[in-house]
Amino acid sequence: MPKKRIAVLYGSKSGEHEVSLVSASNVIDAMDREKYEIIRVFISKEIEWFLDPSGDQSQLFPYNPMDLKKDADFVLPILHGPNGEDGTVQGLLELLNVPYGGCGVIGCAAAMDKIVAKDIFANVGLAQTPYVALSTADLNDASRKAGKLRQIKEMLKLPYFVKPANMGSSVGITKVDAFDDLDEALDIAAHYDSRIVVEQGVNCKELETAVMGNDELEVSDVGEILTGDDFYTYDDKYVNGVSQTRIPADVPAEIREKIREMAKIAYASLGCCGFARCDFMLDKDTGNILINEINAIPGFTNISMFPKLFMDKGYTYSGIIEKIIELGYERYNAKNHR
Repeated sequence: MPKKRIAVLYGSKSGEHEVSLVSASNVIDAMDREKYEIIRVFISKEIEWFLDPSGDQSQLFPYNPMDLKKDADFVLPILHGPNGEDGTVQGLLELLNVPYGGCGVIGCAAAMDKIVAKDIFANVGLAQTPYVALSTADLNDASRKAGKLRQIKEMLKLPYFVKPANMGSSVGITKVDAFDDLDEALDIAAHYDSRIVVEQGVNCKELETAVMGNDELEVSDVGEILTGDDFYTYDDKYVNGVSQTRIPADVPAEIREKIREMAKIAYASLGCCGFARCDFMLDKDTGNILINEINAIPGFTNISMFPKLFMDKGYTYSGIIEKIIELGYERYNAKNHR
């Protein structure tokens, strides 16, 4: 049987560009060379596309993404954040009519935008921390800004977490302990996105579960993030190595099962398919389980929770990749035989 030609996409214009490079390197290293011929496609921060035969960007050749249709049997986007995880690249692949791994346009776009995701979660009855959404247009109009600040002060209790709506890996997030510090946090978030969400902080355990599937879902056990800071920062995740993970999480079995059921509802509500990681908070003061967000293309670094959770379930790292490819073909074939 001939090898499947798998184009792995990585990089792109995003605050998570470097994380994408590490994730893709891990994925490529794990792929079975007996089954797959790997085509490395690097997207620069200027959104220029290149073939990357060496795998370290030392020798790049310009590449036309339209050629994916003829060059690849399957595309595996390992792109984190905007311009890759947000439905943009998925839309291109849909137009090219090539099978690909992970969520489609709707799932990626809805999961990427925290405001859209929160509104959908609220609509299906999933509990979450109180929040206020605003935009840079609000910040640039004195009257509108004053109204939003008043709304935040009235609706939310300190501390706040201020986040760009379309970003992951904790990029651009600020914890605000005093109301007077809110302006600076909003400015930081606005550097990354024109849409911003301010959430009420929660004294919580940070819990995550992983999902693979299209119509039939397979859900991992629940893992726990043991942070080295006030929250799970970018540096904790990828730089200083002080955060740790625990699988299964140190919470009662009934809590873990409830989280797994909530993950299925959240995954389906955003139109996800293929795979995703679902993040939750367990409020230490109330015992309430709160959904935080879904990552449509979660990290695949050597410390990332998604592969760890499914490896705990019995998968090998390469087996996870094979399952994602299988699910991508399943979705593609179902769409093309309607």
